[in-house]
Amino acid sequence: MTGKQEDIRVLVVDDQILIRAGVAALLRAAPGMEVVGEAADGEEAVVLAAAHRPDVVLMDIRMPGMSGIAATERILEGAADPAPRVLVLTTFDLDEYVYAALRAGAAGFLLKDAGPQRLLAAVTAVAGGDTLFAPTVTRRLIEAFARRQPPGTGPGRPAGALEVLTGREREVLRLTGRGLSNAGIADELVISEATVKTHLNRAMAKLGLCSRAQAVVAAYESGLVVPGSPG
Repeated sequence: MTGKQEDIRVLVVDDQILIRAGVAALLRAAPGMEVVGEAADGEEAVVLAAAHRPDVVLMDIRMPGMSGIAATERILEGAADPAPRVLVLTTFDLDEYVYAALRAGAAGFLLKDAGPQRLLAAVTAVAGGDTLFAPTVTRRLIEAFARRQPPGTGPGRPAGALEVLTGREREVLRLTGRGLSNAGIADELVISEATVKTHLNRAMAKLGLCSRAQAVVAAYESGLVVPGSPG
């Protein structure tokens, strides 16, 4: 990436000015990266995201006023297509706030003590449409919190919400919730990867989901996948 138009456009959000300035400086010094704005809280992040339409939002979770979780929801709800990819910055890898951020539509999360190269690689990965971590890691994280409530009773998605899906869409969503890749789902159902992608995209559209991690959350919270089950 050498041309301006090919640069990954990043919005940095953190209420701690030293962290925010340091991350922004690192990104500005990296080839192929462009910092389009810096926000000190969730409300400012929503405004700047709408104004600059970044490719990636580096989002702190715990901020005064509007949290990173609420800001993620607002940004993705109001975003034009393609929506930005939200990469959550957190101190704890199994923080309950991370689970809430995944439910809100974040593409993944990164620990704040990650090194510079890890941060740059993470931004590049999510900008390219990848999740930051393997689906099985997402599954373990979600299971840890889904166990706390009976299936279909959580705040995210009631069991009846899946009635809008076709049988095949439900099956693809279930296998996504188990942590399978599109290739793995294709092998399991004996269909093409393109067909898997079509079914998953339709299911996500019907359920108002904007990320694969969010689809995994929905599979658990609706009871389609039960924590601890082999699937």
